[in-house]
Amino acid sequence: MKLVLATLALSMAAAPAMAATGPFFSLGNTDFVVLLAFLLFVGVLLYFRVPREVGKLLDKRADGIRAELDDARGLREEAQSLLASFERKQKDVQTQADRIVSNARDEANRSAEQAKVDIAKSIQRRLTAAEEQIQSAQDKAVRQVRDEAVTVAVAAARQVITDQMTAQRADKMINESIQTVGAKLH
Repeated sequence: MKLVLATLALSMAAAPAMAATGPFFSLGNTDFVVLLAFLLFVGVLLYFRVPREVGKLLDKRADGIRAELDDARGLREEAQSLLASFERKQKDVQTQADRIVSNARDEANRSAEQAKVDIAKSIQRRLTAAEEQIQSAQDKAVRQVRDEAVTVAVAAARQVITDQMTAQRADKMINESIQTVGAKLH
């Protein structure tokens, strides 16, 4: 209402309205007719309570905007809580993934150490088996050499004895052997 009165006062004091020729309050003056039309228009607006309706519409719109802002705040808070929840879950998942990777790394290291120990044991067993085989082969070779040496010695002794043995000497040796056996038996 104050706005309407201020507009009316300003329109009366306007310089073009004072510059018109002739009496101001006559229907021949277009400025006066325009002023009357404007006042009539403002009067009709006031009569039909258009400013109140416009105010109600603006209040209703402001209430709608306020409600939308409240909804938006609620949605924002919900989104922030969801974001915080997802960040916690992501942190938990990251922690769990780090723990899984660490466990896998530790298990791999333990497996590698166990494999090293197993390989060392296997190598030791193989070395022991190879040494035993070598020792067995050496023993066998020594036995074969001894056996061969005995065989050669027996053959050589036979040859020497047959070359040096006479009948008389053979009889003497047989008699000595019988006496030795007889002495040992009694």
